Amino acid sequence: MEETLFSNRVKRPLADRLRPQRLQDVVGQEQVLGEDSPLGRMLGTGRVSSFILWGPPGCGKTTIARLIAEHTNLYFEQISAVFSGVADLRRVFQYAKERRVTQGKGTLLFVDEIHRFNKSQQDGFLPYVEDGTVILVGATTENPSFELNAALLSRCQVFVLNRLTPENFEELLQRAEREEGLKLPVDEEAREFMKNVADGDGRYILNLAESVWAYAKPDEIFDKDKLMKIIRSRAPVYDKGRDGHYNLISAVHKSLRGSDVDAALYWVARMLTSGEDPRYIVRRLVRFAVEDVSLADPNAVVQAIACAETFERLGSPEGELAVMQLTAYLATAPKSAAVYKAMHSAFAAARQTGSLMPPKHILNAPTKLMKNLGYNDGYIYDQDLEDGFSGQNYFPEEMGRRRFYNPVDRGFEREIKKRIDYFDKLRIEKQRARKQQKDEDK
Repeated sequence: MEETLFSNRVKRPLADRLRPQRLQDVVGQEQVLGEDSPLGRMLGTGRVSSFILWGPPGCGKTTIARLIAEHTNLYFEQISAVFSGVADLRRVFQYAKERRVTQGKGTLLFVDEIHRFNKSQQDGFLPYVEDGTVILVGATTENPSFELNAALLSRCQVFVLNRLTPENFEELLQRAEREEGLKLPVDEEAREFMKNVADGDGRYILNLAESVWAYAKPDEIFDKDKLMKIIRSRAPVYDKGRDGHYNLISAVHKSLRGSDVDAALYWVARMLTSGEDPRYIVRRLVRFAVEDVSLADPNAVVQAIACAETFERLGSPEGELAVMQLTAYLATAPKSAAVYKAMHSAFAAARQTGSLMPPKHILNAPTKLMKNLGYNDGYIYDQDLEDGFSGQNYFPEEMGRRRFYNPVDRGFEREIKKRIDYFDKLRIEKQRARKQQKDEDK
């Protein structure tokens, strides 16, 4: 009797009890484990090479590695980059060598959060991966392209795991109900809320379900409000210095460029609720105002600077309204990258043409020598003319005219385009008239 009670008290966690025992039981990763997938084909041959599993927390990285080791009859060795150092790695490699010699058995080394190892530690894997001492399976929540050494990446395939969907969560909850022999005591709205708050993490939703069973009184059914009282809302998966940070600001930028005000507001809200510094978002919005809106709406940069100043005066959270206001303004403003493109074209021309001098007629001549050399000779002061436009050449004579800025036919740039077209036409007329006058003077 006492043994039974003790066994109940130390019952394994639900998530551990429901850990898949076969690869086909892993939920939501068919694109990686299917028969026609690269990893599926690798498993079909029974020969596994080193690879990296990249995916969000709770998507099954550890489970997949363990099951692959069982499937291929490899010894499963697991370490975490958070808690392990060089000494631990040396011991693992030594045991793997001895195991291969004495037992003829290979080792699958699973390294959780492998991106947390520094460059030299990552380099330490290379000789043991190359000579087959270990089959390395690294797990990371960060983009391997940024966080792992190129040398290590070149020796490993990268498999991308999906965050779990509401359908995947429903399957997990049904498995949990079969394991417990009880229906989860929540109504439909609360059940959907659980799937949302889990944020793609299968381990989290199983732990949450276990908590609900523990808290619920006999015949009690939890609605969303009751559920929120007994659990803390889960913080979104987001690291301000890593991949999630760049993914979200990219989503903000692309939504603004696509003039989708609602999507832009959503992504900015995601960043703010995840703890992003609002000043960082404002800086990116100021940049967007001059890069993507530009002269299609010259007031955009004025609004952006005003938003920055408003936030500094009000602080958070009051100042976040200004951030959202600017987001809405920029999303609905006309867009033009004409100045941005003109800048790159002008820089390219400046690099190509070296040190060509300006034409002499637009150079000042403060000395007699410079006057004798022809500086300022023939310069026309545009505002002395009735139409305020001389049409003179301002490019180096050896270079000829170039067109860098091509305004779009949107927003205020539509008016700028009209002005440029007008000046182009007038310039041709002025140059033709001057040429005709020179010919007559001869």
